[in-house]
Amino acid sequence: MFSFNRKVAMKSNRKNNEITEEKKEKKFRKGAACIVLILLPTLLLAACGQKNNAVSETETAKAQQSVEESTPQAVEESTSQSEETEASTGEDLIIPVSDITEEASFYPVTVDGIDMEIIAVKASDGSIRTAFNTCQICYNSGRGYYKQDGDKLVCQNCGNQFPMEQVEVEAGGCNPWPIFDENKTVTDDSITISYSFLQESEQIFANWK
Repeated sequence: MFSFNRKVAMKSNRKNNEITEEKKEKKFRKGAACIVLILLPTLLLAACGQKNNAVSETETAKAQQSVEESTPQAVEESTSQSEETEASTGEDLIIPVSDITEEASFYPVTVDGIDMEIIAVKASDGSIRTAFNTCQICYNSGRGYYKQDGDKLVCQNCGNQFPMEQVEVEAGGCNPWPIFDENKTVTDDSITISYSFLQESEQIFANWK
Protein backbone atom coordinates (compact mmCIF):
# COMPACT_ATOMS: atom_id res chain seq x y z
CA MET A 1 0.00 0.00 0.00
CA PHE A 2 2.75 2.38 0.91
CA SER A 3 4.57 1.68 -2.33
CA PHE A 4 1.42 2.30 -4.32
CA ASN A 5 0.73 5.63 -2.61
CA ARG A 6 4.32 6.64 -3.19
CA LYS A 7 4.00 5.93 -6.87
CA VAL A 8 0.82 7.96 -7.06
CA ALA A 9 2.50 10.82 -5.23
CA MET A 10 5.49 10.72 -7.57
CA LYS A 11 3.22 10.78 -10.63
CA SER A 12 1.34 13.69 -9.13
CA ASN A 13 4.57 15.58 -8.48
CA ARG A 14 5.79 14.98 -12.02
CA LYS A 15 2.52 16.22 -13.39
CA ASN A 16 2.65 19.30 -11.20
CA ASN A 17 6.24 19.93 -12.29
CA GLU A 18 5.26 19.61 -15.93
CA ILE A 19 2.38 22.04 -15.42
CA THR A 20 4.72 24.46 -13.62
CA GLU A 21 7.34 24.25 -16.41
CA GLU A 22 4.64 24.80 -19.02
CA LYS A 23 3.43 27.87 -17.13
CA LYS A 24 6.96 29.20 -16.89
CA GLU A 25 7.50 28.66 -20.62
CA LYS A 26 4.27 30.47 -21.46
CA LYS A 27 5.21 33.29 -19.10
CA PHE A 28 8.67 33.53 -20.73
CA ARG A 29 7.13 33.66 -24.20
CA LYS A 30 4.74 36.40 -23.13
CA GLY A 31 7.64 38.35 -21.61
CA ALA A 32 9.75 37.98 -24.73
CA ALA A 33 6.83 39.09 -26.89
CA CYS A 34 6.36 42.18 -24.70
CA ILE A 35 10.06 43.02 -24.96
CA VAL A 36 9.93 42.74 -28.77
CA LEU A 37 6.85 45.00 -28.89
CA ILE A 38 8.58 47.53 -26.66
CA LEU A 39 11.84 47.50 -28.66
CA LEU A 40 10.25 47.40 -32.12
CA PRO A 41 9.64 51.19 -32.44
CA THR A 42 13.21 51.89 -31.35
CA LEU A 43 14.58 49.41 -33.88
CA LEU A 44 12.43 50.93 -36.63
CA LEU A 45 13.60 54.46 -35.75
CA ALA A 46 17.22 53.30 -35.76
CA ALA A 47 16.77 51.67 -39.18
CA CYS A 48 15.19 54.85 -40.57
CA GLY A 49 18.02 56.91 -39.10
CA GLN A 50 20.62 54.70 -40.78
CA LYS A 51 18.78 54.99 -44.08
CA ASN A 52 18.60 58.78 -43.79
CA ASN A 53 22.28 58.90 -42.88
CA ALA A 54 23.10 56.80 -45.93
CA VAL A 55 21.07 59.15 -48.15
CA SER A 56 22.71 62.17 -46.54
CA GLU A 57 26.18 60.69 -47.03
CA THR A 58 25.36 59.96 -50.67
CA GLU A 59 24.18 63.52 -51.27
CA THR A 60 27.24 64.91 -49.50
CA ALA A 61 29.53 62.72 -51.62
CA LYS A 62 27.81 63.93 -54.81
CA ALA A 63 28.14 67.58 -53.74
CA GLN A 64 31.81 67.09 -52.88
CA GLN A 65 32.43 65.40 -56.21
CA SER A 66 30.79 68.33 -58.00
CA VAL A 67 33.04 70.80 -56.16
CA GLU A 68 36.14 68.72 -56.88
CA GLU A 69 35.26 68.53 -60.58
CA SER A 70 34.92 72.32 -60.84
CA THR A 71 37.85 73.27 -58.59
CA PRO A 72 40.77 72.05 -60.74
CA GLN A 73 39.68 74.29 -63.61
CA ALA A 74 39.58 77.35 -61.34
CA VAL A 75 42.97 76.46 -59.87
CA GLU A 76 44.40 75.90 -63.34
CA GLU A 77 43.05 79.28 -64.56
CA SER A 78 44.47 81.05 -61.50
CA THR A 79 47.86 79.36 -61.96
CA SER A 80 47.89 80.18 -65.66
CA GLN A 81 47.18 83.85 -64.97
CA SER A 82 49.95 83.97 -62.35
CA GLU A 83 52.45 82.39 -64.75
CA GLU A 84 51.56 84.93 -67.44
CA THR A 85 52.05 87.99 -65.24
CA GLU A 86 54.87 87.25 -62.78
CA ALA A 87 58.50 86.25 -62.79
CA SER A 88 60.32 84.62 -59.90
CA THR A 89 63.14 86.49 -58.21
CA GLY A 90 66.51 85.55 -59.72
CA GLU A 91 65.05 84.29 -62.99
CA ASP A 92 64.75 85.81 -66.44
CA LEU A 93 61.37 87.23 -67.35
CA ILE A 94 59.85 85.18 -70.18
CA ILE A 95 56.81 86.62 -71.96
CA PRO A 96 54.83 84.30 -74.29
CA VAL A 97 54.30 86.02 -77.63
CA SER A 98 50.86 84.42 -77.93
CA ASP A 99 49.69 86.41 -74.88
CA ILE A 100 50.50 89.83 -76.33
CA THR A 101 47.64 91.80 -77.93
CA GLU A 102 46.67 95.41 -78.64
CA GLU A 103 45.69 95.60 -74.97
CA ALA A 104 48.81 96.27 -72.93
CA SER A 105 49.97 93.47 -70.63
CA PHE A 106 51.87 94.30 -67.45
CA TYR A 107 54.47 91.86 -66.10
CA PRO A 108 55.68 92.45 -62.52
CA VAL A 109 59.02 91.19 -61.23
CA THR A 110 60.93 91.79 -58.01
CA VAL A 111 64.65 92.50 -58.21
CA ASP A 112 66.70 92.81 -55.01
CA GLY A 113 63.50 93.65 -53.11
CA ILE A 114 62.44 96.35 -55.61
CA ASP A 115 59.14 95.91 -57.44
CA MET A 116 59.38 96.48 -61.17
CA GLU A 117 56.98 96.10 -64.09
CA ILE A 118 57.34 95.59 -67.84
CA ILE A 119 54.82 96.57 -70.50
CA ALA A 120 54.32 94.40 -73.59
CA VAL A 121 51.87 95.45 -76.31
CA LYS A 122 51.21 94.84 -80.00
CA ALA A 123 51.31 97.95 -82.18
CA SER A 124 48.96 98.49 -85.13
CA ASP A 125 51.64 97.25 -87.56
CA GLY A 126 51.73 93.90 -85.70
CA SER A 127 55.12 94.47 -84.09
CA ILE A 128 55.53 93.78 -80.39
CA ARG A 129 56.80 96.63 -78.23
CA THR A 130 58.28 96.37 -74.75
CA ALA A 131 59.16 98.99 -72.14
CA PHE A 132 59.48 99.44 -68.41
CA ASN A 133 56.24 100.67 -66.90
CA THR A 134 57.77 103.94 -65.76
CA CYS A 135 58.18 107.38 -67.33
CA GLN A 136 61.65 108.50 -68.35
CA ILE A 137 60.98 111.93 -66.84
CA CYS A 138 58.52 111.20 -64.00
CA TYR A 139 60.02 107.91 -62.76
CA ASN A 140 61.37 109.47 -59.56
CA SER A 141 57.96 110.94 -58.58
CA GLY A 142 56.53 107.59 -57.50
CA ARG A 143 53.59 108.05 -59.89
CA GLY A 144 55.47 107.85 -63.17
CA TYR A 145 53.72 104.69 -64.36
CA TYR A 146 51.23 104.05 -67.15
CA LYS A 147 47.69 102.82 -67.58
CA GLN A 148 46.01 102.12 -70.89
CA ASP A 149 43.23 104.40 -72.06
CA GLY A 150 41.83 103.30 -75.41
CA ASP A 151 44.79 102.91 -77.79
CA LYS A 152 47.11 105.08 -75.69
CA LEU A 153 49.22 104.76 -72.55
CA VAL A 154 48.73 107.56 -70.02
CA CYS A 155 51.36 108.64 -67.48
CA GLN A 156 49.72 108.78 -64.05
CA ASN A 157 51.98 111.66 -62.97
CA CYS A 158 52.11 114.16 -65.82
CA GLY A 159 49.11 112.93 -67.83
CA ASN A 160 51.01 112.69 -71.12
CA GLN A 161 49.58 110.14 -73.55
CA PHE A 162 51.49 107.91 -75.92
CA PRO A 163 50.17 105.71 -78.76
CA MET A 164 51.37 102.10 -78.86
CA GLU A 165 53.50 102.88 -81.95
CA GLN A 166 55.61 105.20 -79.82
CA VAL A 167 56.53 102.53 -77.26
CA GLU A 168 60.14 101.29 -77.65
CA VAL A 169 61.00 103.94 -80.22
CA GLU A 170 63.36 106.35 -78.50
CA ALA A 171 65.12 106.89 -75.20
CA GLY A 172 64.61 110.15 -73.36
CA GLY A 173 61.59 112.37 -73.09
CA CYS A 174 58.38 111.80 -71.15
CA ASN A 175 57.53 108.36 -72.53
CA PRO A 176 57.76 104.74 -71.35
CA TRP A 177 61.36 103.66 -70.68
CA PRO A 178 62.11 101.46 -73.72
CA ILE A 179 63.53 97.94 -73.74
CA PHE A 180 65.32 97.67 -77.09
CA ASP A 181 66.17 94.54 -79.07
CA GLU A 182 69.71 94.42 -77.68
CA ASN A 183 68.27 94.12 -74.17
CA LYS A 184 66.03 91.13 -74.86
CA THR A 185 65.92 87.86 -76.77
CA VAL A 186 63.02 87.51 -79.19
CA THR A 187 61.83 84.28 -80.82
CA ASP A 188 58.61 83.29 -82.53
CA ASP A 189 57.30 81.98 -79.21
CA SER A 190 58.67 84.23 -76.50
CA ILE A 191 60.43 87.40 -75.39
CA THR A 192 63.10 86.91 -72.73
CA ILE A 193 64.46 89.77 -70.63
CA SER A 194 67.49 88.68 -68.62
CA TYR A 195 67.60 89.06 -64.89
CA SER A 196 70.96 90.82 -65.14
CA PHE A 197 69.43 93.52 -67.33
CA LEU A 198 66.57 93.91 -64.88
CA GLN A 199 69.14 94.40 -62.12
CA GLU A 200 70.87 97.12 -64.18
CA SER A 201 67.54 98.99 -64.43
CA GLU A 202 66.25 98.62 -60.89
CA GLN A 203 67.21 102.18 -59.86
CA ILE A 204 64.47 103.70 -62.03
CA PHE A 205 61.91 101.91 -59.83
CA ALA A 206 63.36 103.01 -56.48
CA ASN A 207 60.34 105.29 -55.76
CA TRP A 208 57.85 103.50 -57.99
CA LYS A 209 54.19 103.51 -56.85
